Amino acid sequence: MPAPTRTAERYARALAAALAAVACLLLAANAGPTSTAGSPAPVGETAPRLEGVASADR
Repeated sequence: MPAPTRTAERYARALAAALAAVACLLLAANAGPTSTAGSPAPVGETAPRLEGVASADR
């Protein structure tokens, strides 16, 4: 049976795991293409016009 761990060790491990999780989330949130952030959408990839679509405010 493993020796019981102290409370301070458990809190230190939990804090380290929380910091690692936050770092991973920040890295994942910042990942992605950076050169296309400010460019307009290519031709043919825009939203369709709503001229023929029925609306609720008649």
